[in-house]
Amino acid sequence: MLQPERRGRVDYRPTYEAMQAFTEARGEATPDALWLCEHPPVFTQGLAGQAGHLLAPGDIPVVATNRGGQITYHGPGQVVAYPLIDLRRAGYFVKEYVYRIEEAVIRTLAHFGVTGHRVAGAPGIYVRLDDPFSHAALAGPTHPADPFRGLGKIAALGIKVSRHCTYHGVALNVAMNLEPFSRINPCGYSGLATVDLSTIGVPVTWDEAASVFGQKLCTRLAP
Repeated sequence: MLQPERRGRVDYRPTYEAMQAFTEARGEATPDALWLCEHPPVFTQGLAGQAGHLLAPGDIPVVATNRGGQITYHGPGQVVAYPLIDLRRAGYFVKEYVYRIEEAVIRTLAHFGVTGHRVAGAPGIYVRLDDPFSHAALAGPTHPADPFRGLGKIAALGIKVSRHCTYHGVALNVAMNLEPFSRINPCGYSGLATVDLSTIGVPVTWDEAASVFGQKLCTRLAP
């Protein structure tokens, strides 16, 4: 059974390299893993990343990666989860894998009284800025000129699948310095607001959030 492994605060690049090495070395009998960590400040660029979305990195390093998606930020106060899953053995495909990760985020937010939302075509989880505790579903189609109107992003997702095995993962914002998000177009979207649990009124520690999130991921990612 999948169990969360707490890795603490670790540099991004060696963690990325460790994920690659784990995935390249694993065989059919290698147990799946779930690494939970936080990183010192770093911008990570996905394969689809465009230089124009990196506005003003300043003294924060930028690391190019082989995950999907655009640019995002990792920093202290964010729970970063790296599921290392053999999808063929688990019995589901990439689209369902993404759905299951997003569902784990939604269930984690619900544990703390917050309602998370999906936005079609934009992986990750969002909350209402005016009332993050409202249980009402998002009404009607999104605004064509601004699909994120009234929303803030609280979790970003970017994955890689190699030989049916996953790495990279999902980041849940808990209690961060959000200023670095203003130095990029988060996930490639200009002006997209980014929030964390702290700024929407949920005073939870990193350890508490990591504990809940790790268990929700283990439950949702089970075969």
